[in-house]
Amino acid sequence: KRITINISGLRYETFDKTLERFPESLLGCKSRRDDFYDSVNDEYFFDRNRLCFESILAYYQTCGVLIRPPNIPRKVFVSDIKYFDLGEQALRQAGDDLEITDREIRPMPKNKFQRTVWSLFEHPDTSNGARAIAIFSVAVIVLSIVLFCVETLPQFQRRPKEVLRNNITETIMIDNPKKSVFFAIESFCIAWFTLEYFIRFLCSPDKCKFVVSVLNLIDLVAILPFFITLPMTEPTSVSSLAILRCVRLVRVFRIFKLSRYSRGLQILGHTLKASLRELGLLFFFLCVGVILFSSAVYYAEYNYNRDTEFLSIPHSFWWSIITMTTVGYGDMAPKTLGGKLVGCFCAISGVLAIALPVPVIVSNFAYYYSRE
Repeated sequence: KRITINISGLRYETFDKTLERFPESLLGCKSRRDDFYDSVNDEYFFDRNRLCFESILAYYQTCGVLIRPPNIPRKVFVSDIKYFDLGEQALRQAGDDLEITDREIRPMPKNKFQRTVWSLFEHPDTSNGARAIAIFSVAVIVLSIVLFCVETLPQFQRRPKEVLRNNITETIMIDNPKKSVFFAIESFCIAWFTLEYFIRFLCSPDKCKFVVSVLNLIDLVAILPFFITLPMTEPTSVSSLAILRCVRLVRVFRIFKLSRYSRGLQILGHTLKASLRELGLLFFFLCVGVILFSSAVYYAEYNYNRDTEFLSIPHSFWWSIITMTTVGYGDMAPKTLGGKLVGCFCAISGVLAIALPVPVIVSNFAYYYSRE
């Protein structure tokens, strides 16, 4: 038998055998469902949210698969699940999918002392003490990032000085007197990062998951460069200097430590993770466009002007990337009519290629943002 259900003016049709898959629910039980029957219009009327009901009806049709619709607040959806009495299984499934409460998804240590310390350092919203530790950690992170940037200013760099040794003038590098101050501040920041990391490691409920967690790997990467460069002296060879600078550059990843305390950065991370397929598609489109337009502009320019900047197809990659992303530095520009036409198509294709996956990425961001 076909049944018509009116949800705030919008009619849905299904079969009674579909609803009877869950006989203990409001719609599955005929006697309870009859309380909402409108004999005039031969339908069941419910003054509820339409989008929520579409997911609830799909729950009956799919034999128990419940998915919250985008842009519907968690409380509204859970309220409708309880209203239609879908049962504990639906609420539990919604909780796993929607993160109903933080406490339900937060693993905690069994030891009481470890549980207290873990909450202080891992969950800033559990107490005023945890919030104070989080604020202090954020301040130390910001201080270390500011120090990383400030110490590269010219006035704080090592400066050359000419000295006379054995009637020979030599140039030596003199350390800035403030370098010791920078080192002291850096040591303080690293000491706090190290202490925080090991306290959380010792009190973590699952040591293996703790070590491989992305946020904890970021914490470890923020600490290691200091201990790696600590025993090193200033290298003399070019290769050693390059390695040392690469190790020091890793310190910039400390900025990602803020994601532990920033819900906005976490939402961005979830969005990028959910959009990997679209980002891969965007990268593929750009690669195809770069190869096509680099080849076209090379033959358009090089055949008519041997002094052109487009010396080869690989040399033209830079121009294609900058044009397709609509940056347009202007350091390389086609001079011939053919090259300019290629540039026009390159720019238009870049706009289209970038615009195609953007709506999906924005939709993912809106979904994760609404979950908060």
